Amino acid sequence: MRGTHGILIRRILTAFVALLALQAGSLVAPAYACGCGAMIPDASRRIGVDREESAVRWDGRTETIVMRFRVHGDAERAAWIMPVPSRADVSLGDPELFDEIDRLSAPERRDRSYFWPREDDWPFDTGYGDGTAGAAPGGGTGVGVVGRERLGPFDVARLTATDPDALGDWLRTNGFELPDRLTGALRPYVERKWEYVAVRLAPEKEGTVLRGELTPLRIAFASPELVYPMRLSRLAQTPQTLGLSVLSDHRMEPRSAIGGDRPEVTFAGRIERPGGAVAALAGDRPVHLTVLEQEFPNPGRIDDDHHLRRVADTPYREVIYTDRLLTVAGGVPVWLLTVGGGLLLAAVATLLAVRASRRRRTPGAGVRSTA
Repeated sequence: MRGTHGILIRRILTAFVALLALQAGSLVAPAYACGCGAMIPDASRRIGVDREESAVRWDGRTETIVMRFRVHGDAERAAWIMPVPSRADVSLGDPELFDEIDRLSAPERRDRSYFWPREDDWPFDTGYGDGTAGAAPGGGTGVGVVGRERLGPFDVARLTATDPDALGDWLRTNGFELPDRLTGALRPYVERKWEYVAVRLAPEKEGTVLRGELTPLRIAFASPELVYPMRLSRLAQTPQTLGLSVLSDHRMEPRSAIGGDRPEVTFAGRIERPGGAVAALAGDRPVHLTVLEQEFPNPGRIDDDHHLRRVADTPYREVIYTDRLLTVAGGVPVWLLTVGGGLLLAAVATLLAVRASRRRRTPGAGVRSTA
């Protein structure tokens, strides 16, 4: 028994140590997660993108993307690559842009009443409750550096490359590891002769970890179609969420789901008088705003970029209902009055029927005496 007990303890300890080693490995493994590019941290560091938000302006000739990432991990520095179909201009974006879009596309809130009490209403509970329902320099041969500038926490290099390995050489020269699978993922862009925006992210304060919402970056380039690069996000290790706001002359929607869940339109409408950061991006004339949300439960299934097309300019705004128990006279439930009144009428009718029955049964009732 003692020998068997000792073997069992050793097996448990071995499994426990293996589990710790597996967990530790997952903590230091780089996480390449980014909807329209690839985040590459320092060696033995980890960075992940919880959410990617982008506002896109397209006027038929020029496309401007303002991107904001919410990241987590333990990396103090990271690199990020975004393919673009033509020469790009890069600058810092306005953080207020996303707040303004949120206000413009906020759901409409309405109250609606229900008649019969629910589980949170009397007599099922002690009070009345409401329920809510809702609808750098090139590091290797084959890399051309078009430009390089420092923008806040970003060191931005605009690159051309004749093959994916050249981009890998550039990154390695600048102190970042490039996974082999990213090199392969870049090949379709190289074949189409796209260019690249390579960004080094580093907090302005030394020793600070990249975490939370990063400063937005604004990237503008010529494009005859509205395209949102997404192919590199297939390298992400965890489910991804994309929030995409499109400012154009008409309502625009993706042609396909490209391997994710069906894109959901949460707002579509014409903004007659843009102001503030929205006007700075789209101009001060009327513009159509389409807000999309999409989930990618399995990023490895992403097989293309988002190509957006014009659809009917049908307006849409999400409606969130607050359900309230129907009451009158300072909070008295209508159902109680209705049921109470019905019971009262039934009681009166019953009483009258009983009285009439008794009169019919009384001898001589209703007979006049002739004496």
